[in-house]
Amino acid sequence: MKLTILFGGASFEHEISIVSAITIKEKLSEFDLTFIFCDQNHIFYLVEASKMRAKTFSSFEYKKFPQLSISNGCFIEKKLFGANEHRGMILNLIHGADGEDGTIASLLDFFGIKYIGPRADASVFSFDKRYTKMLCSARGVKCLDFEELNSKEHKNIKLAYPIIVKPSRLGSSIGVSVVNDESELDYALDVAFEFDKSVLVEPFIKGVKEYNLAGFSADGKCYFSIVEEPQKGEFLDFEKKYMDFSRSSQVLKADISKELEQKLKTNFEKIYKNLFEGALIRCDFFVIDGEVYLNEINPIPGSMANYLFEDFKSSIKLLASSISDARRIKVNYDYIHSISKAKGK
Repeated sequence: MKLTILFGGASFEHEISIVSAITIKEKLSEFDLTFIFCDQNHIFYLVEASKMRAKTFSSFEYKKFPQLSISNGCFIEKKLFGANEHRGMILNLIHGADGEDGTIASLLDFFGIKYIGPRADASVFSFDKRYTKMLCSARGVKCLDFEELNSKEHKNIKLAYPIIVKPSRLGSSIGVSVVNDESELDYALDVAFEFDKSVLVEPFIKGVKEYNLAGFSADGKCYFSIVEEPQKGEFLDFEKKYMDFSRSSQVLKADISKELEQKLKTNFEKIYKNLFEGALIRCDFFVIDGEVYLNEINPIPGSMANYLFEDFKSSIKLLASSISDARRIKVNYDYIHSISKAKGK
């Protein structure tokens, strides 16, 4: 199967995207893979598969590779005589801004390029944690209480300590802090506001049970990964999550009841259906007093959550085969012709 991995982007998670792409190269080694790197200046480069290693990007060696432009249905590599068109299915592996905020989705949709990944509307509800809360409310999925703070409008927090402070539009636990009392709050807010002007505050529940579940839809049916109970300390911080992005060995299935597993899957479907079609996502859940709460949606999970699937290659093939061509509206100018005819012109 031919597949183009699109990675990089201009975001705080740029380097994580590179790690994910290198891992996916290993996991999908039997595929016919092409790699397109988007640098921090939004220039696209066609990177040789043999050069897919971290140093290629940290040393700026990637700038030696051909630059690409984008046109209707494809990426284009201009040559001295003519051009090469790079067509086929794209796997959007850009984490954070650009990849998960709807920018790349809109670009690919605009040029009619088929891709695996969240569409623009799904990106809106998963990238911004404030809108994720609204989605939960609309679809009958429980989530934790929260307050929003703005960098220009400080207010007293009503939630009881301890709390967790997180940027509204950032993943990988970047800028996230656990605050045990008021004396720690200002520093935590300073850290979070470095990354976003909007910050969410939620209750921090020590020892809460957390479970991760990934999945996708194909031909109207949801396909699920195993359920994982992530290993964590006080909370799943950036360092632990960063290591997840390079994971390629399947993890152990969580030791939970069939009833709880079904609850997690039911809540996943409530979030996914009629919004995330075309994407493989991971939902992170809390379980409190037997009730399932959504913690967050990962619309482009690290290394595509390959470690949660018993047969990751087949899952990607199935998802790719279910994505149809973009529907194009035919413009025939009948309205303008009718006006011209009425005016005798």
